[in-house]
Amino acid sequence: MQKIITWIDERFPLTALWESQWGKYVAPRNFNFWYYFGSLAAFVLVLQIITGIFLTMSYNPDAAKAFESVEYIMRDVSWGWLIRYMHSTGASMFFVVVYLHMFRGLLYGSYRKPRELLWIIGCVIYLALMAEAFFGYLLPWGQMSYWGAQVIVNLFSSIPVIGEDLALWIRGDYTISDITLNRFFAFHVVALPLVLLGLVAAHLMALHEVGSSNPDGIEIKKQPKSPVTGLPLDGIYSHPYYTVKDIMGVVVFLVVFSIIVFFLPDMGGYFLEANNFIPADPLKTPEHIAPLWYFTPYYAMLRAVPSMMGTQVWGVLVMGIAVLIFFALPWLDRGAVKSIRYRGGLYKTWLALFVVSFLILGYLGVVPVTVWGQFSEGVPILATADKATVVARVLTIVYFLFFLLMPWYTARDRTRPVPERVR
Repeated sequence: MQKIITWIDERFPLTALWESQWGKYVAPRNFNFWYYFGSLAAFVLVLQIITGIFLTMSYNPDAAKAFESVEYIMRDVSWGWLIRYMHSTGASMFFVVVYLHMFRGLLYGSYRKPRELLWIIGCVIYLALMAEAFFGYLLPWGQMSYWGAQVIVNLFSSIPVIGEDLALWIRGDYTISDITLNRFFAFHVVALPLVLLGLVAAHLMALHEVGSSNPDGIEIKKQPKSPVTGLPLDGIYSHPYYTVKDIMGVVVFLVVFSIIVFFLPDMGGYFLEANNFIPADPLKTPEHIAPLWYFTPYYAMLRAVPSMMGTQVWGVLVMGIAVLIFFALPWLDRGAVKSIRYRGGLYKTWLALFVVSFLILGYLGVVPVTVWGQFSEGVPILATADKATVVARVLTIVYFLFFLLMPWYTARDRTRPVPERVR
C-alpha cells in the first residue's frame, strides 16, 4: 500500500492534499456541539448526490409521465421507496444543518475579520442551495409541486420592465409545461450540483487559508508555537481528533435521519405535502398553496407586504433583501468581541428576537393567513387585516431591525474581556 501511495504521490499530490486539507490541518481545541453542522452539511450533500443519481435512473422528465415515474420508483423499483424518502428527507435535513451552521456563525462571529470572504462564499452556497431546492420541487409533478412553482415563477413577472420576459425565460413557455419540467430537471441534476460542488470546494479552501473560528473568538494562529508539538498553543490536528468527533456527529445524525425516513417521511406534511401525492392538474388550484418549510419565512414576508397598484413587486423586493442582507453582516457588526460568550445583553436580546421572528414567520408561511381570524370592525388601521398578516408584518420589521440596528447596538453593547487562551 505504501508503494502504491508513493507511486501516486510522484504523479499527483494525494498525501499533500490530504494533509493540507485535513490530516495536518490545525484547528482550535475547543470546538463544541455547534461545530458539527459544517461537516454534516458536506455529508448530506454527498448523500443527496448519490440518492439523486439512483433516482434519475428511473425518473422520466416528461409532463405526461413524471408523476407516474415517481410512483413507479416508489412501488416497483427495488428499494426505490427508500431512495426516494432518503432524498426527500435529505433535502429538508440539508436546510436544517445549514440553518444551524449559519446560526453558529451568528453565535460566535464567524463572519468577522479575517473570515469575511469565507462567509460570503457560504452565503452564495445558501443561494445556490435554495435554487437547487426550487428546481427540484417541480420534478415530482404533483399538485403542490406544480402550483408552488407556478406561484414562485409568477413572482418574477412583478419585477418592473424585465419581469414578464424573465418569468417567460425561467418557464421556457407561457405556463408551467413539459418544457419547464425538462429545464428544471437539467438545472437540478447537472448545472447546480456542479456549482454547489465548486462553491463547497472554494468554501473549504478559504476556511483552511484563514483558519477555523472557535467559541472563544481567539485567533490561535497569532499564538506562539508549542516547543513540543510545533503547533499553536491551543491548536490540534484535525485528524484524528475531529475525525472521531465528526464521525460521532454523523452517527447521531443518521439515527435521527433513519427515524424520519422509516417512520415519519412526510413529517406531518412539512417534508412531503399531501397534495403532492395527487398528479398535477393545471385546471384545479389547491385551496392553500405554500412552499416547503425552508422557504416559508421569506414567503410569509412576501405575503405580509400589501400589494400596491395591483403589483407584488414590493413584497418580492422585501423577500429578496431578506436573503441578501446576510452578505452585509461582516460590515454591520461593530462589536468589540466576536463570541457571544463575551457579548452583552443587547446583542443576545436582538439575536433571540431574530431567531423567534424567523421561526414564527416560518410557521406563518405554512398556514393560511386566516389561521387566526380577522380583527373585529372598529379596530383602527388593522380592521381589514388578518391577525396573522399583522403579526407577520411586525416580525418582518423585527427581522430587518436585527441587521439595520446592528452597527448601533453592537458598538454600544457591554462586553467582557476575551481571555488570551481558549477555555
